[in-house]
Amino acid sequence: MTASTIAFSGSALDRADHIRANSEKLAELTNWRARLLKLDGLAPVIAPEGGLEWGTLADADPAAELVFLGLSAEGRACFAAVSPALIGSVAPPSPALWQVMSLLAPDELATYGGAKALVDWHARHRFCARCGSATVLAKGGWQRNCTNGACKGEHFPRVDPVTIMTVECDGTLLLGRQPRFPPRRFSALAGFVEPGETIEEAVAREVHEEAGVRVRDVTYVCSQPWPFPSSLMIACHAHADDPALTIDETELDDARWFSRAEVAHAMSGAEDGAFIAPPPFAVAHHLLKWWLEQ
Repeated sequence: MTASTIAFSGSALDRADHIRANSEKLAELTNWRARLLKLDGLAPVIAPEGGLEWGTLADADPAAELVFLGLSAEGRACFAAVSPALIGSVAPPSPALWQVMSLLAPDELATYGGAKALVDWHARHRFCARCGSATVLAKGGWQRNCTNGACKGEHFPRVDPVTIMTVECDGTLLLGRQPRFPPRRFSALAGFVEPGETIEEAVAREVHEEAGVRVRDVTYVCSQPWPFPSSLMIACHAHADDPALTIDETELDDARWFSRAEVAHAMSGAEDGAFIAPPPFAVAHHLLKWWLEQ
């Protein structure tokens, strides 16, 4: 499984960490050649000819903070703007956003996903978590520093690890559905990794909490950056010896074991089978595909 098969991965931009930390070099690149990723709030803007629309730094709100995304293949600095209108706003992804994102090539979707997560983090983290003072952008937007001289706290864009897992027992696969899912859609179980536990422990805990199943032999399959708002989905597979289910109805509407034939039918795109598969942009889709190929 290659990174290019996973939505929001495979950006063509060079992250250029050596430039982020060099304020003089970054200032040199902040010129007329630099590109600004155009956003409608936190949504991508599609160019008339297709793909992401880019402008110049002159298109940015003068009061906006500029976040350095990296260098293009031509060596041009690429930025996104944290506009004042975004600060404090709450904008969950909408069906229209998914339609817009479907128009992007994989590398452009990855560039947008990284920019969206970074801009959103800056809009939501304006104050120091240690002392409550205001923070300012630093290191090209990959850090925020506390303005309180007695504190000098440094804050970095957060990434929240989430385990997402399939469980196998006697040739069947455990899938669940959350209340927010479209009708008849089932997907892999998932949950945040908590402080003090390994990925394997998080998989075992979440499966037992949500479905009452004890698992063993947890293996890593792949990962996916998920910018809603800033998660890293860690896809795993595990085995169970006892298929008995005890469903936590505060987390799931339903959970079931599906046969290989039922999973294959759903993954073919058919909607007349036992369930509807997760969409291709979700890492759960790749987990199911991986299992069928084993």
